[in-house]
Amino acid sequence: MKNRRYIKTFFALILLPCILLTMCFSCNVSSPYQHQQSVSSNLFGAVNNDTSTIATLPWHELFTDTILQSLITEGINNNLDLKTAIANIGIAEANFVQSKQAFYPNLSGTVSGGGFHPSDAQGKNTQVYQFYAQSSWEIDLWNKLKSSKRAMYANLLASQASKQAVQTQLIASIAATYYQLLAYDAQLDILQQSLKTYAADTLTMRILKNSDVVTGAAVVQSTANYYAALSSVPDVKYTIRLTENTLSLLLGRIPGNIVRDSLNQQNISTTLNIGVPAQLLANRPDVRAAEFQLRNCFESINIARAYFYPTLTITGETGLYETSLKSFFNAGAFFANIVGGLTQPIFNNGLNKQRLKVANINFETAKYNYSKVLLNAGQEVSNAVYQYQMAKEKKESRQLQINNLIKSVHFTKELLKYSNTTNYTDVLTSEQNLLTAKQNAVNDKLQELQSVVKLYAALGGGWR
Repeated sequence: MKNRRYIKTFFALILLPCILLTMCFSCNVSSPYQHQQSVSSNLFGAVNNDTSTIATLPWHELFTDTILQSLITEGINNNLDLKTAIANIGIAEANFVQSKQAFYPNLSGTVSGGGFHPSDAQGKNTQVYQFYAQSSWEIDLWNKLKSSKRAMYANLLASQASKQAVQTQLIASIAATYYQLLAYDAQLDILQQSLKTYAADTLTMRILKNSDVVTGAAVVQSTANYYAALSSVPDVKYTIRLTENTLSLLLGRIPGNIVRDSLNQQNISTTLNIGVPAQLLANRPDVRAAEFQLRNCFESINIARAYFYPTLTITGETGLYETSLKSFFNAGAFFANIVGGLTQPIFNNGLNKQRLKVANINFETAKYNYSKVLLNAGQEVSNAVYQYQMAKEKKESRQLQINNLIKSVHFTKELLKYSNTTNYTDVLTSEQNLLTAKQNAVNDKLQELQSVVKLYAALGGGWR
């Protein structure tokens, strides 16, 4: 009973000053994180007051093509970059759990026997048996452990946000590559249709030559026109294969054919609301990840400051020590002690100053990075909105161009057959212009679809 009273008295003498020190000084060592999350209202290039945004729309509601939906699901399940991001979350979770365990005493045990110890003046050696446990406990006077826990928690949240950012980008990459593949299919189809037209033109030129309507030059030109288009087909097919392989890599599968729909079946029926810039703080994962990294760096400053102050550590040891196994468990074999100590850094080669300086610089760098990520997000939204508007603006005029070029081809062919007011060069020019316009129309459609994909990703959609 007396020993217990001594131990309680010792703990009181040690812990009471610690509590007083903590109350008086710890608030001056560490400070709470207070980052002002201000976002300019014209971050997107123009002020918008409508808070409706497609960022909160689930990806399968935006991309209604069932084949594309299947590909996105496959990518989420198998993409290797996403799997790596998920693994990084596991590492961050382990670090956070360990930071919480640092608040508790550590404990180690030792069992030994068979050693020898000089037990008397004659120098006789006696076998020693011992079992003892050791424990040490660092009192978190200056919130160093608490700041470390907060830093690890911020790092965990950052890793989770980074995984969401990877998923957002993955969905956008799959959709954009899928639409690109459909565009190449459409261009190949236009080429193949043009080949049929050019083959028919060649046959017509031969007939007209036999009727002395055109010369042999027209036949040669029409034939060259056919082979010029034919030589473009392998290039488009090669590009299609490369795009299929790119998409296969995103899906985490070996290279191969991709089942797909057609470009003319792709439509975006959703109203493309962009919301207000402040919503990026919650919707865009990379912005949130940058914010959590900023918090992590801030807590590193608190940790660095704590190293300038003394460390209080309580250590204890208890166990059994005896020279005979028969009496090993007797009361006399028991021993215990407890020690408390303060360790004050005096001179450590400038390590504490260096640690604090680096922590402050890292915090400043993290602030710059956060601002850059936010500005980049605003730029991406602005670019995607403008790209979509321009694609829509070209749509009507492009169709009018194609309609008039179709008439031009028809008129020049008729004039070639029934009058001498034109020649095959005019027909060739009209057909080439029509082919180019049709290919440009495909690019316009692709631009419209990909601008929607870019806007969705820029606003932070896809990870929910």
